[in-house]
Amino acid sequence: MAKRDNRSGKRRNGNQAKFSSPKRVVKKPARVFEPIDTLPPKGPEARSNECVGTLRLNGSLYFVEPDPGYNNAQYGKISIAQEHLNGAPIDMKVICEILNPKAPPGEYTGKISEVLGDPGRHDVAMLGIMRQYGLATSFPDSVMAFAEDFPLNPGAEDIEHSLLSGRRDLRSLATITIDGEDAKDLDDAISIERVPGKGFRLWVHIADVSHYVKEGSILDEEAAKRATSVYLVDRVVPMLPPRLSNGLCSLNPNAPRFTLTASMLIDYNGTVVEGDVFESIISSDMRTSYNEVYSLLFDPGELERLELLRPMLEAMKDLMDILIRKRKNRGAMEFSFPETHVDLDELGRPVNVFPYPINEAHRIIEEFMIVCNEFVAERFERMKAPFIYRIHEDPDTEKITEFLALAKLFGAGGHLKGKPTSKFLSVLMEGIKDEPFAPALSQVLLRSLAKAVYSKDNVGHFGLSSDSYCHFTSPIRRYPDLYIHRIIKSVLHEEARLSHFSRLVENVALHCSEMERNAVDAERASIDLKTAEYMAQHIGDVFEGIVSGMISGGIFIRLDSSIEGMAAFRVMDDYYEFDERRLEARGKRSGNAIRIGQRLKVRVAAVDIAMRRIDFEPQIVTIEKGRTTKSDPNKKTKRRRK
Repeated sequence: MAKRDNRSGKRRNGNQAKFSSPKRVVKKPARVFEPIDTLPPKGPEARSNECVGTLRLNGSLYFVEPDPGYNNAQYGKISIAQEHLNGAPIDMKVICEILNPKAPPGEYTGKISEVLGDPGRHDVAMLGIMRQYGLATSFPDSVMAFAEDFPLNPGAEDIEHSLLSGRRDLRSLATITIDGEDAKDLDDAISIERVPGKGFRLWVHIADVSHYVKEGSILDEEAAKRATSVYLVDRVVPMLPPRLSNGLCSLNPNAPRFTLTASMLIDYNGTVVEGDVFESIISSDMRTSYNEVYSLLFDPGELERLELLRPMLEAMKDLMDILIRKRKNRGAMEFSFPETHVDLDELGRPVNVFPYPINEAHRIIEEFMIVCNEFVAERFERMKAPFIYRIHEDPDTEKITEFLALAKLFGAGGHLKGKPTSKFLSVLMEGIKDEPFAPALSQVLLRSLAKAVYSKDNVGHFGLSSDSYCHFTSPIRRYPDLYIHRIIKSVLHEEARLSHFSRLVENVALHCSEMERNAVDAERASIDLKTAEYMAQHIGDVFEGIVSGMISGGIFIRLDSSIEGMAAFRVMDDYYEFDERRLEARGKRSGNAIRIGQRLKVRVAAVDIAMRRIDFEPQIVTIEKGRTTKSDPNKKTKRRRK
C-alpha cells in the first residue's frame, strides 16, 4: 500500500484480497538492456542548440523568431549572419542551429540548417511542431522491416505453445471492446458477469504486447525512445509500428489475441474481494463505440446489433455506479475539462471546433481501468516486486492555502486543519460544481496540485485518493505499461529477473515521465495551431466565453467552443489594475471588474497562426460619467505607462 491516512497516520487497506508471492526459480537472465540511461531528453527546452522558428528580416538584419513553446527569456531572437542563411528564403519555417548556446540570453547567433517550408501551409506548420518536440515522422527502415515479419494474427503453433505454457483460453468468454469511433489501437477489452449474492466478476483483458516486443530488440529500443504515442490533431505518432499497434496487438473483433487478464470479483461496495492476473487468449465478440453504448443504455435507438449485449452493458453500468460512488466517498477528485476536438477537411484545414463530449460509456471504461490499475499495483506491491507506479504526490500546503483564500472570495472554501486531503478538496469543489465560475476555479486548483508522474517508489495517488496505482491498461501506446507487463510475466513464470528490473525501473520511470510531458506539450501545440487557423477565418466575429485565467498583462477567455485566446489590458478602453490575490482586474476609470469565471462577449481582433496566438477584444459595457458606452475596437487608446 502507500499513502498514509492524514488523520490517523495508519495505512489504508481498501483491498482485502489475499495474495502470496510465487516461488523464485533461478534461470539465466535476459540480456541487460539499458538504453534509457543514454537517451537524449526531448522537447524544445532540452535541445538548447536547436530551434524551430521563422526566418525574418528587419532592415538589413536577419533573425529567427522562435516558435511558441520555447523560453523566450532564454532564446529571444536569434541573429543570423548572411553567410549562415544557406539560401533560406525570408518568412520560411526553418531549423536553426544555435552557434553559441552558452551565450547570455538575447545574444544568440545561429545558422540555418534546414528549411521546412511556408509556415502558412498546414503540413509545414505541423511538421514544425513535430521537429520542435522531437517527434519522429516515420519509423526507421530496420524497425519497419522487423515489424513486417510478424503475422497478421497469431499462428496455430504459437497459440498451441502458449496454451501448453499456461496461457488460459478465454475465447469462449463473451468479450467486447468499447472505444472511440476512429480508434485503431485497441488496448483493452471487457467481460463481465453478475455473481448473485456476491457482486460482479469483471475481466479486464489487456493486449499482451510484451509477447511480441521483446526486451532488447530493435523494436523495443524504438518503443523505449518514443515512450508514448502522441495524438496530434491531424495524425497519431505511434509508439509501435502500425503492423502491431493497429494489427497484431490490437484487440480487433473475431480474431484470436494474446492478452494479460485481470480477473476481479467486486462486491456491492466496490471492493475487490478476490482476483488474479494471468496470461490469456481472447477473441473479442464485438467492437463497439462509446456513442453506441451510450445510445443503447440511455437513449435507445435502432441499434439491433447491440441488443444481444444489453444484459452485459447493463451490468457494466451497475458496476460503474458502484465504483463511482466508492471513489467519491473516499475523496477522489473530479476534474471535468472536455478535450478540444477539431474537425479537419481532406486538406487538413479546420472546419469545426467543439468540446469533445464525455458520456456515461466513457465513464464505464474509465472506472474499470482505474479499479484494474489499482488492483494490479496493490497486488505486485504486496509481492515486493520492482515496479513502476503512477504517483501523484500530496500538494504543497502553502499553495492550497492560497487557493482556499481565492475560493473564499467566490463564496466557497472551508477551514483547512493540517495537511490538505483529496477528500477536503473534493467536497469543496462538489459544492460549487454548478456555479459559473467552477470550471475556472477548477483550473486554478489543478495548477496548485503536483503533476502525476511515474516512479519506482509508491507514494500513492492524491487525486484518485488511491494508495496504490499504476498504468497497466495501455501497453500499445505507453511504455510504462509494456514494461510492467514484462515484470508481471517474469513473476508469473517464476523467472529470476527481479534484480534485473530493479536496476532499470527508476531510469525507465524518469524517462517515461519526461516523454509524457513532452507529448502533452506537443498535443497542446497542435490544438493551438489548428484553433488559430480556424479563428483566422473569423476575425471580427463576436463570440461568448468565460474568463479562464488572468495575468498581469491581460485575461484569458475560453469560448464555448473550447477555443482559448487572450485579451491584453493595453487594448481595452480603460486602465485595468490587476489584483493577483483576488484574480480580478478593475477598470480605474469605470470601476468595471473582470473576474475569473465571468462570462464575456469578445471580438476576434487578430490571429497569428505562426505564433499560435488568438487575440480577443472584450465587448465590455462601461458606465462613465452617467452614460453607457461599449468598448470601441476601432478607437485608438493610449499606451499604458510601463
